[in-house]
Amino acid sequence: MAASAAQTYLTPEEYIAFERKALPNAEIIRHEYLNGELIAMSGASRAHNLITINISTALHTRLRGSGCETYANEMRVSTPTTTSYFYPDVVVVCDEPRFEDDVFDTLLNPIVLVEVLSPSTKAYDRGEKFAHYRHLPSLQEYLLVAQDEVCVEHYRRQEKQWIFTECQDIEKSLPLTSIQCELSLQEVYERVRFPD
Repeated sequence: MAASAAQTYLTPEEYIAFERKALPNAEIIRHEYLNGELIAMSGASRAHNLITINISTALHTRLRGSGCETYANEMRVSTPTTTSYFYPDVVVVCDEPRFEDDVFDTLLNPIVLVEVLSPSTKAYDRGEKFAHYRHLPSLQEYLLVAQDEVCVEHYRRQEKQWIFTECQDIEKSLPLTSIQCELSLQEVYERVRFPD
């Protein structure tokens, strides 16, 4: 999802109140929150939406009965140590989900996060956003999925390091060891058309 910086500073409490008031109104844009600054999230392309729902559906189906839950687009994730909030494209949480409060809309313990890369956000998703995500002790795997070509960047936590692999073969599957399943790239890119 594309992001654009806004010049508004809010406390974390003001941000949460603002987002909760805005979300029921379909005409208002969602915002991520990065150290006091709002970042407006604009609409996503067809390819972005297809990839997000393909991944969410595949993971939801594979994880049924496992004690894990899958969310797409609307589950806010908090990185408390960096005082930031994000809306990953796909979130997986296992065991008992922990939330910031009793509204249950801000998750604290994701195990897998997925971001579908947009031209305007790919540097941010790979860099600053991932730096914040790495502060989540529960996070074990981070996927960055290209929408203009077959390419999935996979980061897997191994003790204090993040191990990087990349898959560009539509015939391959990506093992997600933290949730004991595989994600087929054919499923990820089903019905997605790439530029010539």
